[in-house]
Amino acid sequence: MQGFVKARPHLIIALANRQVRTLTLHTYPEESAMIQIPCGPQSGHCTLDAIEDSGVGYTLSLIGGKYKMVILYWLYREGVVRFNGLQRLIGGISYKTLSSTLKELERDGLIIRTEYPQIPPKVEYRLSDSGQSLIPILDAMCEWGNAQRAAKAQA
Repeated sequence: MQGFVKARPHLIIALANRQVRTLTLHTYPEESAMIQIPCGPQSGHCTLDAIEDSGVGYTLSLIGGKYKMVILYWLYREGVVRFNGLQRLIGGISYKTLSSTLKELERDGLIIRTEYPQIPPKVEYRLSDSGQSLIPILDAMCEWGNAQRAAKAQA
């Protein structure tokens, strides 16, 4: 397990079971296939192992997950939102899931958590400058998805 400074629990379990690291899943070495993915003009092609170290892999590690992009969207749209407000806006998300996802986004520098010293505690969340810079990327993904959905509906 050397070389993994901030190992997540699923990574530790995967390594203990002889699984190798792939883009999103851990699989056994005999199940893993090396595939060629374009990573950029300077590098030509790279394997799944190398894409994790690329800008695409890093970006996906920050915004990947069921609720991260949804949270970023609502913070962009609403500005400053309290915890319960976010839970109502998203709908269907548990307290624990929202709490852990917000902690991850804060740890990664995409949102800012402001805690006010009062009773009951008041906590607000907003996008950081780094989180704000993701909005054009999320907009482009939304436009692409809408275009693909429309094309598929016409076919």
